[in-house]
Amino acid sequence: MDISVVNFKEKFKKIHDQHSYKIIAQMNNYHFKLVKAQREFIWHSHPETDEVFMVMDGKLQIDLREKVLRLKKGEMVVIPKGVEHKPSCKEECEILLIEPAGTLNTGDAGGDLTVTELEWI
Repeated sequence: MDISVVNFKEKFKKIHDQHSYKIIAQMNNYHFKLVKAQREFIWHSHPETDEVFMVMDGKLQIDLREKVLRLKKGEMVVIPKGVEHKPSCKEECEILLIEPAGTLNTGDAGGDLTVTELEWI
């Protein structure tokens, strides 16, 4: 087993395309994923799992059916399983996601934005 330190800045430098999810670590059955985003995403939920969003740089808005969450660098939120949400970033935002391995980015919504193949960096 190789135990090493993960440097977020170095990992984000390896991501050249927006909306390209990259796995940087695994803890038990949970993946730590990085993504650079700049778009309005789709409404979706994850019926089987909670989802963690940590903003490493930039600003992220997450619309919920009953309110809007606005996160900035250094902030995080846990979206409980089954809660519909729609993330969006007007400017490029660097995000760390923590969720079970195999969790689809579009949750139960599916569609053209679904990413099924993730690269380890």
